Amino acid sequence: MQDTDYVRVDISEGVATVTLDRPPVNALNAPMMREIGQVFTELGTGTEAVVAVLTADGDRIFCGGADISESERRYARRELIAGETVADLADPGAVVRACFGGIRDGGLPVIAAVNGGAVGAGAALIASCDLVVLSENAWLSLPEINVGVLGGARHVQRLVGPFKAREMAYTGQRVPAAEIHRLGAAVDVVPPAELAATTRKLALELAAKSPLALRMAKESMNRVEDLPLAEGYRLEQDYTARVSRLDDAREARDSYREKRAPRWSWR
Repeated sequence: MQDTDYVRVDISEGVATVTLDRPPVNALNAPMMREIGQVFTELGTGTEAVVAVLTADGDRIFCGGADISESERRYARRELIAGETVADLADPGAVVRACFGGIRDGGLPVIAAVNGGAVGAGAALIASCDLVVLSENAWLSLPEINVGVLGGARHVQRLVGPFKAREMAYTGQRVPAAEIHRLGAAVDVVPPAELAATTRKLALELAAKSPLALRMAKESMNRVEDLPLAEGYRLEQDYTARVSRLDDAREARDSYREKRAPRWSWR
């Protein structure tokens, strides 16, 4: 794993825990977003981790959203910093898309363990994940309209639906954890002290599954999400046929019949 300045990565028992680490509020600048995208992409190409958790320290802020002063540099003044190229001048939003895409398309199922507020692009980070566990302190907001920008609403539609996302984008108001859970976007809402353990238990449950089947399941669900029913189900059937031919699919059936723990071969 590459050295990182803005996230910490710990891998154990098949679970990669990626912790946002840009105090005081984990505001997303271009280097941090680039790191996030690269970390999740790299995790998805290896065999050390089967599932990932995206989280932050403390019990107040998960992610304060895009660093406004840094966004102004990219979108208005167009100045380059170390690690950027003329491609960033031509498309200053590319690094943002790559960040969210690294999570959503990086291969590993990702669980968001949300310890506090998730603002704007921070809410989009959560919406790029596969599953969400919320602390009772957690909340989401899309306040971009209050600071003269837009963004994040399309991702948040995945969490709360199109009309709630419009309300959030137009008003900038906070949506508390209980409401997010009521709308079906979270697996659970737990006291802050229980967030890490609850998420870890869920992650270990996933990590015990066939790693290749999990990757194919994620890819399949990503691809069918916005398709019509018949077309989406046809594509899902194709993935079912692919999975069923794996050695690990045979091992899944054998271990189930024999009532024993599976031994995955990654084949």
